[in-house]
Amino acid sequence: MGGTIWLGNLVGKWLDTKYQTTYLENSITLLAVFISMYLVISQVLKISKDNNDSD
Repeated sequence: MGGTIWLGNLVGKWLDTKYQTTYLENSITLLAVFISMYLVISQVLKISKDNNDSD
């Protein structure tokens, strides 16, 4: 989760520098947070479903 957010922040900084903007870093970092949360929740639900099926 932390790696995805960190990578999003790096990409945002790079794009801000390349296009001389000030909003891409925050926007892409926020998007990376949502993507990370989605991935974690999906994995937890999958593990939970697998555990319930084995009972």
